[in-house]
Amino acid sequence: MTAEDYLEGQILLIDKPLTWSSFQAVNKLKYLLKRKYDLPKKFKIGHAGTLDPLATGLLIVCTGKFTKRITEIQGQAKEYTGTFTIGATTPSYDMETEVDATFPTDHITAEFIQETTKQFLGEIDQKPPVFSAIKKDGKRLYEHARAGEEVEIASRKTTIHEFEITRIALPEIDFRVVCSKGTYIRSLAFDFGKALHSGAYLSVLRRTKIGDYDVANAISPSGFEQLLNQP
Repeated sequence: MTAEDYLEGQILLIDKPLTWSSFQAVNKLKYLLKRKYDLPKKFKIGHAGTLDPLATGLLIVCTGKFTKRITEIQGQAKEYTGTFTIGATTPSYDMETEVDATFPTDHITAEFIQETTKQFLGEIDQKPPVFSAIKKDGKRLYEHARAGEEVEIASRKTTIHEFEITRIALPEIDFRVVCSKGTYIRSLAFDFGKALHSGAYLSVLRRTKIGDYDVANAISPSGFEQLLNQP
């Protein structure tokens, strides 16, 4: 690859590590590329769809002229795998915050779990988590949440194309989901817990696909650095 290749446009498939923000991952790549190729200050680079710090997996990074394709890539269906922990909830719907309530799970059977997934197939109404980056009254929802402010959140339409349970070992339930743009898997965890007449939060999340792009073909930021530095 040459500097011109990155300026003309590349699509980089990155396997985002746990605890990294999507912004950190893009910044790391930008730093590495600018250092290697002495790229201009206005060099464009961006990602096609945020992954939370507590999620791992496919982050698509576009460079140069290909940053114009970000919206198109973001609009494609996404596949996730992960784990719901049943019997408790957290304010953030994941492990960013502590458990705030616990619920019974004795009534939950494998058959009940499988049957409940059917409720979530197709177009559904979903409320984004209060700990999210959506703006309300000029502030991010998570800013309202951390300030202890009550905020009314409007539900939005989203589509679940596939919802498969891959392992049941209560309190853990592993899943695979294929969904439309704008779906919050954390909200799916919370709503799934309610549908089971219990509670649930998201304890593991990995994005495996965006459209035809697969995390199997992705590289870690450190792997990308090693590749760049090869003689």
